[in-house]
Amino acid sequence: MPLRGRLRASFDDLGSLTLKNIERPVPGFSVSWVATDWLLSTSGVSAATPASVDLPLMLPDKPSIAVLPFQNMSGDVEQEYFADGMAEDIITGLSRNKSLFVIARNSSFSYKGKSPDIRQVGRDLGVRYVLEGSVRKAGSRIRVTGQLIECESGAHLWADKFDSALEDMFDVQDRVALAVASAIEPSVTQAEIRRSAQKPTQNLQAYDWLLRAVGEQQLFAQEHMDKAIALARRAIELDPQFARAYAYLADWIHRRRLYGWMQDEARETAEGVRFAHQAVRLEPNDPIVLTEAAFGLAHLNLDLATAIPWLDRAIALNPNSAQAYGHGATVRNFARAYETAADHAALADRLSPFDPMIFAFTKARADSHLLRRQLPEAVTWLQRSAQGKSTSRSDLPPPGQRPRPYWTD
Repeated sequence: MPLRGRLRASFDDLGSLTLKNIERPVPGFSVSWVATDWLLSTSGVSAATPASVDLPLMLPDKPSIAVLPFQNMSGDVEQEYFADGMAEDIITGLSRNKSLFVIARNSSFSYKGKSPDIRQVGRDLGVRYVLEGSVRKAGSRIRVTGQLIECESGAHLWADKFDSALEDMFDVQDRVALAVASAIEPSVTQAEIRRSAQKPTQNLQAYDWLLRAVGEQQLFAQEHMDKAIALARRAIELDPQFARAYAYLADWIHRRRLYGWMQDEARETAEGVRFAHQAVRLEPNDPIVLTEAAFGLAHLNLDLATAIPWLDRAIALNPNSAQAYGHGATVRNFARAYETAADHAALADRLSPFDPMIFAFTKARADSHLLRRQLPEAVTWLQRSAQGKSTSRSDLPPPGQRPRPYWTD
Protein backbone atom coordinates (compact mmCIF):
# COMPACT_ATOMS: atom_id res chain seq x y z
CA MET A 1 0.00 0.00 0.00
CA PRO A 2 1.42 3.42 -0.87
CA LEU A 3 1.78 5.83 2.02
CA ARG A 4 0.04 9.18 1.54
CA GLY A 5 0.28 12.39 3.49
CA ARG A 6 -0.04 16.10 2.84
CA LEU A 7 2.55 15.94 0.06
CA ARG A 8 1.24 15.22 -3.43
CA ALA A 9 3.35 12.07 -3.79
CA SER A 10 3.07 8.32 -3.20
CA PHE A 11 5.52 6.39 -1.00
CA ASP A 12 5.80 2.60 -1.50
CA ASP A 13 7.37 0.52 1.26
CA LEU A 14 10.29 -1.50 -0.10
CA GLY A 15 10.92 -3.28 3.21
CA SER A 16 14.39 -3.60 4.78
CA LEU A 17 17.31 -3.10 2.43
CA THR A 18 20.93 -4.20 2.81
CA LEU A 19 23.18 -1.36 1.75
CA LYS A 20 26.91 -1.23 1.16
CA ASN A 21 28.98 -0.10 4.19
CA ILE A 22 25.92 -0.13 6.47
CA GLU A 23 25.85 -3.04 8.92
CA ARG A 24 22.16 -3.32 9.75
CA PRO A 25 19.17 -3.31 7.30
CA VAL A 26 17.69 0.09 6.42
CA PRO A 27 13.95 0.74 5.77
CA GLY A 28 13.46 1.80 2.15
CA PHE A 29 10.70 3.53 0.19
CA SER A 30 10.17 4.49 -3.45
CA VAL A 31 8.63 7.87 -4.18
CA SER A 32 6.52 8.75 -7.23
CA TRP A 33 4.65 11.88 -8.22
CA VAL A 34 3.07 13.68 -11.16
CA ALA A 35 5.14 16.68 -12.20
CA THR A 36 2.15 18.90 -12.85
CA ASP A 37 0.96 18.36 -9.28
CA TRP A 38 3.92 20.42 -8.11
CA LEU A 39 3.18 23.43 -10.28
CA LEU A 40 1.79 26.44 -8.45
CA SER A 41 -1.96 26.09 -8.94
CA THR A 42 -4.77 28.52 -8.38
CA SER A 43 -7.30 25.69 -8.05
CA GLY A 44 -9.44 26.39 -5.03
CA VAL A 45 -7.58 29.64 -4.35
CA SER A 46 -8.99 33.03 -5.21
CA ALA A 47 -6.97 34.77 -7.90
CA ALA A 48 -6.84 37.72 -5.55
CA THR A 49 -5.27 35.67 -2.75
CA PRO A 50 -1.53 34.99 -2.84
CA ALA A 51 -0.67 31.30 -2.68
CA SER A 52 1.83 30.26 -0.04
CA VAL A 53 5.04 28.97 -1.56
CA ASP A 54 7.88 27.28 0.25
CA LEU A 55 10.71 28.69 -1.85
CA PRO A 56 10.89 32.48 -2.10
CA LEU A 57 11.38 34.09 -5.48
CA MET A 58 14.93 35.14 -6.24
CA LEU A 59 15.45 38.83 -5.56
CA PRO A 60 16.18 40.97 -8.63
CA ASP A 61 19.62 42.49 -9.07
CA LYS A 62 18.30 45.97 -8.31
CA PRO A 63 16.17 47.47 -5.52
CA SER A 64 12.74 45.82 -5.58
CA ILE A 65 9.50 47.13 -4.10
CA ALA A 66 5.80 46.36 -3.87
CA VAL A 67 3.28 49.10 -3.10
CA LEU A 68 0.37 47.62 -1.15
CA PRO A 69 -3.15 49.05 -1.48
CA PHE A 70 -3.54 52.21 0.57
CA GLN A 71 -6.11 52.06 3.33
CA ASN A 72 -9.15 54.25 2.97
CA MET A 73 -9.41 56.12 6.26
CA SER A 74 -12.26 58.38 5.16
CA GLY A 75 -15.00 56.29 6.75
CA ASP A 76 -16.82 56.19 3.41
CA VAL A 77 -16.64 53.00 1.34
CA GLU A 78 -17.50 55.06 -1.72
CA GLN A 79 -14.04 56.64 -1.43
CA GLU A 80 -12.27 53.28 -1.74
CA TYR A 81 -11.50 53.91 -5.39
CA PHE A 82 -9.76 57.15 -4.42
CA ALA A 83 -7.29 55.35 -2.11
CA ASP A 84 -6.73 52.71 -4.80
CA GLY A 85 -6.02 55.40 -7.36
CA MET A 86 -3.44 57.01 -5.10
CA ALA A 87 -1.51 53.73 -4.72
CA GLU A 88 -1.79 52.95 -8.42
CA ASP A 89 -0.34 56.29 -9.44
CA ILE A 90 2.54 55.93 -6.99
CA ILE A 91 3.24 52.50 -8.53
CA THR A 92 3.22 54.11 -11.97
CA GLY A 93 5.60 56.86 -10.86
CA LEU A 94 8.06 54.43 -9.30
CA SER A 95 7.84 52.01 -12.23
CA ARG A 96 9.20 54.57 -14.66
CA ASN A 97 12.48 54.58 -12.77
CA LYS A 98 14.62 51.98 -14.54
CA SER A 99 16.81 51.57 -11.45
CA LEU A 100 13.91 49.95 -9.56
CA PHE A 101 12.07 46.62 -9.90
CA VAL A 102 8.43 47.39 -9.12
CA ILE A 103 5.76 44.72 -8.70
CA ALA A 104 2.70 45.36 -10.85
CA ARG A 105 -0.49 46.77 -9.40
CA ASN A 106 -2.58 43.62 -9.83
CA SER A 107 -0.29 41.48 -7.69
CA SER A 108 0.23 44.17 -5.06
CA PHE A 109 -3.54 44.59 -4.82
CA SER A 110 -4.03 40.89 -4.11
CA TYR A 111 -3.44 41.91 -0.48
CA LYS A 112 -6.30 44.40 -0.46
CA GLY A 113 -8.42 44.18 2.68
CA LYS A 114 -5.83 42.06 4.47
CA SER A 115 -3.14 42.68 7.08
CA PRO A 116 -0.36 40.49 5.70
CA ASP A 117 2.93 39.70 7.36
CA ILE A 118 5.43 41.89 5.54
CA ARG A 119 8.09 39.19 5.61
CA GLN A 120 5.71 36.82 3.83
CA VAL A 121 4.83 39.51 1.28
CA GLY A 122 8.52 39.85 0.50
CA ARG A 123 8.84 36.09 0.00
CA ASP A 124 5.65 35.80 -2.05
CA LEU A 125 6.44 38.66 -4.41
CA GLY A 126 10.24 38.43 -4.41
CA VAL A 127 10.89 42.00 -3.22
CA ARG A 128 13.13 43.59 -0.65
CA TYR A 129 10.87 46.51 0.29
CA VAL A 130 7.16 47.14 0.80
CA LEU A 131 5.39 50.48 0.89
CA GLU A 132 2.23 50.73 3.01
CA GLY A 133 0.03 53.77 3.29
CA SER A 134 -3.35 55.31 3.94
CA VAL A 135 -5.45 58.10 2.51
CA ARG A 136 -7.87 60.26 4.45
CA LYS A 137 -10.09 62.50 2.33
CA ALA A 138 -12.22 65.08 4.10
CA GLY A 139 -13.91 67.79 2.13
CA SER A 140 -11.31 69.58 0.04
CA ARG A 141 -8.34 68.24 2.04
CA ILE A 142 -6.42 64.98 1.85
CA ARG A 143 -3.81 63.38 4.10
CA VAL A 144 -1.57 60.63 2.74
CA THR A 145 0.66 58.60 5.06
CA GLY A 146 3.31 56.17 3.94
CA GLN A 147 5.89 53.87 5.47
CA LEU A 148 8.65 51.92 3.81
CA ILE A 149 9.49 48.53 5.36
CA GLU A 150 12.40 46.21 4.72
CA CYS A 151 10.82 42.78 4.33
CA GLU A 152 13.58 40.58 5.71
CA SER A 153 14.04 42.47 8.98
CA GLY A 154 10.64 44.15 9.26
CA ALA A 155 12.48 47.41 9.96
CA HIS A 156 10.79 50.70 9.12
CA LEU A 157 13.19 52.63 6.90
CA TRP A 158 11.05 55.67 6.29
CA ALA A 159 7.69 57.11 7.31
CA ASP A 160 6.02 60.41 6.55
CA LYS A 161 2.67 62.10 6.07
CA PHE A 162 1.57 64.58 3.45
CA ASP A 163 -1.26 67.07 3.90
CA SER A 164 -2.58 68.87 0.89
CA ALA A 165 -5.51 70.54 -0.72
CA LEU A 166 -7.39 68.16 -3.00
CA GLU A 167 -6.39 70.09 -6.09
CA ASP A 168 -2.72 69.39 -5.24
CA MET A 169 -3.21 65.59 -5.16
CA PHE A 170 -0.82 64.94 -8.03
CA ASP A 171 1.90 66.89 -6.23
CA VAL A 172 1.39 64.67 -3.18
CA GLN A 173 1.81 61.54 -5.31
CA ASP A 174 5.06 62.87 -6.71
CA ARG A 175 6.37 63.72 -3.26
CA VAL A 176 5.62 60.21 -1.94
CA ALA A 177 7.29 58.57 -4.94
CA LEU A 178 10.36 60.79 -4.57
CA ALA A 179 10.67 60.08 -0.86
CA VAL A 180 10.44 56.30 -1.35
CA ALA A 181 13.01 56.28 -4.15
CA SER A 182 15.42 58.28 -2.03
CA ALA A 183 14.96 55.97 0.95
CA ILE A 184 15.65 52.70 -0.88
CA GLU A 185 18.36 53.74 -3.34
CA PRO A 186 20.36 56.92 -2.69
CA SER A 187 21.96 56.72 -6.11
CA VAL A 188 18.57 57.07 -7.78
CA THR A 189 18.25 60.75 -8.45
CA GLN A 190 15.08 62.57 -7.54
CA ALA A 191 15.31 64.40 -10.84
CA GLU A 192 14.70 61.16 -12.78
CA ILE A 193 11.48 60.52 -10.89
CA ARG A 194 10.43 64.15 -11.26
CA ARG A 195 11.07 64.21 -15.00
CA SER A 196 9.16 60.98 -15.52
CA ALA A 197 6.16 61.99 -13.44
CA GLN A 198 3.27 62.47 -15.85
CA LYS A 199 -0.14 63.65 -14.80
CA PRO A 200 -2.95 61.78 -16.59
CA THR A 201 -5.03 64.97 -16.55
CA GLN A 202 -5.20 68.27 -14.72
CA ASN A 203 -8.97 67.89 -14.42
CA LEU A 204 -9.54 66.08 -11.13
CA GLN A 205 -13.21 65.46 -11.86
CA ALA A 206 -12.32 63.72 -15.14
CA TYR A 207 -9.68 61.69 -13.30
CA ASP A 208 -12.32 60.72 -10.73
CA TRP A 209 -14.69 59.46 -13.43
CA LEU A 210 -11.95 57.38 -15.05
CA LEU A 211 -11.00 55.78 -11.73
CA ARG A 212 -14.61 54.71 -11.32
CA ALA A 213 -14.64 53.38 -14.88
CA VAL A 214 -11.53 51.25 -14.30
CA GLY A 215 -13.19 49.74 -11.23
CA GLU A 216 -16.34 48.89 -13.18
CA GLN A 217 -14.58 47.16 -16.09
CA GLN A 218 -12.69 44.86 -13.73
CA LEU A 219 -16.02 43.11 -13.01
CA PHE A 220 -16.01 41.85 -16.65
CA ALA A 221 -19.79 41.45 -17.07
CA GLN A 222 -21.45 43.30 -19.95
CA GLU A 223 -23.44 45.69 -17.77
CA HIS A 224 -20.28 46.75 -15.93
CA MET A 225 -18.34 47.16 -19.18
CA ASP A 226 -21.13 49.34 -20.58
CA LYS A 227 -21.04 51.45 -17.44
CA ALA A 228 -17.26 51.74 -17.58
CA ILE A 229 -17.41 52.98 -21.17
CA ALA A 230 -20.08 55.52 -20.25
CA LEU A 231 -17.96 56.81 -17.34
CA ALA A 232 -14.86 57.07 -19.56
CA ARG A 233 -16.86 59.01 -22.14
CA ARG A 234 -17.94 61.36 -19.37
CA ALA A 235 -14.28 61.87 -18.45
CA ILE A 236 -13.52 62.85 -22.05
CA GLU A 237 -16.41 65.33 -22.05
CA LEU A 238 -14.82 67.00 -19.03
CA ASP A 239 -11.30 66.85 -20.49
CA PRO A 240 -11.14 66.27 -24.27
CA GLN A 241 -7.32 65.94 -23.97
CA PHE A 242 -7.46 63.04 -21.47
CA ALA A 243 -5.31 60.48 -23.28
CA ARG A 244 -5.75 57.60 -20.86
CA ALA A 245 -9.51 57.76 -21.18
CA TYR A 246 -9.23 57.37 -24.97
CA ALA A 247 -6.75 54.50 -24.57
CA TYR A 248 -8.93 52.60 -22.11
CA LEU A 249 -11.93 53.10 -24.39
CA ALA A 250 -10.02 51.56 -27.30
CA ASP A 251 -9.26 48.49 -25.17
CA TRP A 252 -12.76 48.20 -23.73
CA ILE A 253 -14.41 48.59 -27.14
CA HIS A 254 -12.30 45.70 -28.41
CA ARG A 255 -13.65 43.60 -25.55
CA ARG A 256 -17.21 44.41 -26.62
CA ARG A 257 -16.29 43.07 -30.04
CA LEU A 258 -14.50 40.07 -28.55
CA TYR A 259 -17.50 38.96 -26.50
CA GLY A 260 -20.09 39.66 -29.15
CA TRP A 261 -21.63 42.62 -27.30
CA MET A 262 -21.51 45.14 -30.16
CA GLN A 263 -24.72 46.35 -31.75
CA ASP A 264 -23.09 48.14 -34.72
CA GLU A 265 -19.76 46.38 -35.17
CA ALA A 266 -18.43 48.47 -38.06
CA ARG A 267 -19.18 51.80 -36.38
CA GLU A 268 -17.94 50.78 -32.93
CA THR A 269 -14.78 49.19 -34.35
CA ALA A 270 -13.94 52.34 -36.30
CA GLU A 271 -14.52 54.43 -33.18
CA GLY A 272 -12.20 52.20 -31.12
CA VAL A 273 -9.44 52.50 -33.73
CA ARG A 274 -9.87 56.27 -33.75
CA PHE A 275 -9.67 56.41 -29.95
CA ALA A 276 -6.42 54.40 -29.96
CA HIS A 277 -4.72 56.80 -32.35
CA GLN A 278 -6.10 59.83 -30.53
CA ALA A 279 -4.74 58.57 -27.21
CA VAL A 280 -1.19 58.16 -28.53
CA ARG A 281 -1.26 61.49 -30.34
CA LEU A 282 -2.12 63.17 -27.05
CA GLU A 283 0.37 61.27 -24.83
CA PRO A 284 3.05 59.46 -26.87
CA ASN A 285 5.22 59.00 -23.75
CA ASP A 286 2.70 57.47 -21.34
CA PRO A 287 3.29 53.68 -21.03
CA ILE A 288 -0.30 53.04 -19.92
CA VAL A 289 -1.66 54.91 -22.92
CA LEU A 290 0.68 53.11 -25.32
CA THR A 291 -0.15 49.66 -23.88
CA GLU A 292 -3.93 50.02 -23.78
CA ALA A 293 -4.09 51.70 -27.20
CA ALA A 294 -1.82 49.07 -28.78
CA PHE A 295 -3.81 46.18 -27.33
CA GLY A 296 -7.10 47.64 -28.55
CA LEU A 297 -5.74 48.50 -31.98
CA ALA A 298 -4.18 45.07 -32.56
CA HIS A 299 -7.46 43.35 -31.80
CA LEU A 300 -9.74 45.77 -33.61
CA ASN A 301 -7.97 45.92 -36.98
CA LEU A 302 -4.73 43.87 -36.65
CA ASP A 303 -2.61 46.97 -37.32
CA LEU A 304 0.49 45.25 -35.94
CA ALA A 305 2.88 47.62 -37.71
CA THR A 306 1.57 50.34 -35.42
CA ALA A 307 0.70 48.37 -32.29
CA ILE A 308 4.05 46.61 -31.78
CA PRO A 309 6.18 49.79 -31.87
CA TRP A 310 3.76 51.29 -29.34
CA LEU A 311 4.31 48.30 -27.06
CA ASP A 312 8.08 48.51 -27.53
CA ARG A 313 7.99 52.15 -26.52
CA ALA A 314 5.81 51.38 -23.49
CA ILE A 315 8.38 48.85 -22.29
CA ALA A 316 11.26 51.26 -22.91
CA LEU A 317 9.48 53.89 -20.84
CA ASN A 318 8.39 51.47 -18.10
CA PRO A 319 10.39 48.23 -17.98
CA ASN A 320 8.31 47.12 -14.96
CA SER A 321 4.99 47.06 -16.79
CA ALA A 322 3.43 43.61 -16.50
CA GLN A 323 0.58 44.78 -18.71
CA ALA A 324 2.91 45.91 -21.51
CA TYR A 325 4.68 42.55 -21.45
CA GLY A 326 1.54 40.46 -20.91
CA HIS A 327 -0.71 42.19 -23.45
CA GLY A 328 2.26 42.46 -25.77
CA ALA A 329 2.77 38.68 -25.67
CA THR A 330 -0.66 38.20 -27.24
CA VAL A 331 0.01 40.82 -29.90
CA ARG A 332 3.41 39.33 -30.76
CA ASN A 333 1.77 35.97 -31.33
CA PHE A 334 -0.39 37.71 -33.93
CA ALA A 335 2.85 38.84 -35.58
CA ARG A 336 4.32 35.29 -35.39
CA ALA A 337 7.07 36.48 -33.03
CA TYR A 338 6.49 33.39 -30.91
CA GLU A 339 9.74 33.28 -28.95
CA THR A 340 9.40 36.93 -27.98
CA ALA A 341 5.80 36.29 -26.98
CA ALA A 342 6.85 33.48 -24.63
CA ASP A 343 9.63 35.58 -23.12
CA HIS A 344 7.34 38.54 -22.53
CA ALA A 345 4.62 36.36 -21.01
CA ALA A 346 7.19 34.98 -18.57
CA LEU A 347 8.30 38.51 -17.64
CA ALA A 348 4.69 39.54 -17.04
CA ASP A 349 4.26 36.51 -14.77
CA ARG A 350 7.34 37.48 -12.76
CA LEU A 351 6.38 41.14 -12.44
CA SER A 352 2.83 40.31 -11.36
CA PRO A 353 2.75 36.72 -10.03
CA PHE A 354 -0.74 37.02 -8.49
CA ASP A 355 -2.33 39.01 -11.27
CA PRO A 356 -6.04 38.24 -11.83
CA MET A 357 -5.18 38.39 -15.55
CA ILE A 358 -2.50 35.72 -15.14
CA PHE A 359 -4.60 33.30 -17.16
CA ALA A 360 -4.24 35.62 -20.17
CA PHE A 361 -0.46 35.82 -19.78
CA THR A 362 -0.14 32.04 -19.56
CA LYS A 363 -2.57 31.60 -22.46
CA ALA A 364 -0.31 33.78 -24.62
CA ARG A 365 2.63 31.64 -23.54
CA ALA A 366 0.70 28.47 -24.42
CA ASP A 367 -0.23 29.89 -27.83
CA SER A 368 3.40 30.68 -28.57
CA HIS A 369 4.26 26.98 -28.07
CA LEU A 370 1.18 25.71 -29.87
CA LEU A 371 1.87 27.82 -32.93
CA ARG A 372 5.41 26.39 -33.01
CA ARG A 373 3.93 22.86 -32.72
CA GLN A 374 5.59 22.37 -29.32
CA LEU A 375 2.62 20.41 -28.06
CA PRO A 376 3.82 19.19 -24.61
CA GLU A 377 4.79 22.72 -23.60
CA ALA A 378 1.55 24.10 -25.02
CA VAL A 379 -0.52 21.61 -23.01
CA THR A 380 1.33 22.49 -19.79
CA TRP A 381 0.70 26.21 -20.17
CA LEU A 382 -2.88 25.73 -21.35
CA GLN A 383 -3.57 23.73 -18.20
CA ARG A 384 -2.14 26.52 -16.07
CA SER A 385 -4.19 29.07 -17.97
CA ALA A 386 -7.35 27.02 -17.47
CA GLN A 387 -6.67 26.79 -13.74
CA GLY A 388 -6.35 30.54 -13.53
CA LYS A 389 -9.52 31.05 -15.54
CA SER A 390 -11.53 28.70 -13.38
CA THR A 391 -10.93 30.81 -10.28
CA SER A 392 -10.78 34.32 -11.64
CA ARG A 393 -13.08 34.27 -14.66
CA SER A 394 -16.11 32.28 -13.50
CA ASP A 395 -18.25 35.12 -14.86
CA LEU A 396 -17.21 34.67 -18.49
CA PRO A 397 -20.06 34.93 -20.99
CA PRO A 398 -21.90 31.70 -21.88
CA PRO A 399 -20.43 29.58 -24.71
CA GLY A 400 -22.50 31.30 -27.37
CA GLN A 401 -20.94 34.62 -26.44
CA ARG A 402 -17.33 33.47 -25.97
CA PRO A 403 -14.62 35.24 -27.97
CA ARG A 404 -14.22 34.15 -31.55
CA PRO A 405 -10.72 33.55 -32.94
CA TYR A 406 -9.26 36.70 -34.43
CA TRP A 407 -8.13 34.89 -37.55
CA THR A 408 -11.79 34.35 -38.53
CA ASP A 409 -12.32 38.09 -38.98
